[in-house]
Amino acid sequence: QVQLVESGGGLVQAVDSLRLSCSASGRTFSSTAMAWFRQAPGKERDFVPAISANSGTKSYADSVKGRFTISRDNAKNTVYLQMSSLKPEDTAVYYCAARQSIMPRTTASEYDYWGEGTQVTVSS
Repeated sequence: QVQLVESGGGLVQAVDSLRLSCSASGRTFSSTAMAWFRQAPGKERDFVPAISANSGTKSYADSVKGRFTISRDNAKNTVYLQMSSLKPEDTAVYYCAARQSIMPRTTASEYDYWGEGTQVTVSS
């Protein structure tokens, strides 16, 4: 069982930066692929970025490429999402997800564990 707790959300202005963190419990974090998804009101949960267990593979949604960076620290059981040049359309609840595999995927249904989410609001 893996428990995920997100932190770092908040209200920011457009073009500001924000870093989200996701702390994971359990002893298998170093062999677990991680991802961030987001969900805006009335919309589906969308893929943002994902990272493999050893950080060797990363993938990003087109909408955040060049602005967001995913990283992880296996010694701290933590995955990060650095968000820069934020836009109002980035406003959503951001969820951390874990997959019982070393390789990431971009589909929500392929993730086994989820955090409760953290709200990010970007004002114009």
